[in-house]
Amino acid sequence: MTKERTLRSSRTLPFSPKEIYGAFASADLLSRWWGPDGFSNTFEIFEFTSGGRWKFQMHGPDGKSYLNESFFEELVPDTKVVIHHDCPPHFRLTITLTSVSDGTQLTWEQFFDDAETAQAVKQRVGSANEQNIDRLTRVLSEKC
Repeated sequence: MTKERTLRSSRTLPFSPKEIYGAFASADLLSRWWGPDGFSNTFEIFEFTSGGRWKFQMHGPDGKSYLNESFFEELVPDTKVVIHHDCPPHFRLTITLTSVSDGTQLTWEQFFDDAETAQAVKQRVGSANEQNIDRLTRVLSEKC
């Protein structure tokens, strides 16, 4: 069942779709907000084009570093970002941006190959996706 293989968050942010999309397109901005609280990033490869690679290390508050390799599967300016996470745990992340009266409705969906992986990730990372969106909001608020 698709629902069991998907982790989903949705929130209205007080920014335009263009501003949010720009926070994905800029390596400088993205490195400042990507990941849960306490994490930082070092980008090795960042090719923000359809098919472009994204390779980076996430540095955790525990002092460990975690290699991430992905590619940008689909990019629709100011509308959609689809990232294929190419190392375990494998997933496709689709972020959609919809203009609403008070900003942008951001929908964040991670789709995993199987329900077991999705549930294991959910147990391990808990509210990490919500923290990611919180960090995005803070970075964009500082920028304005």
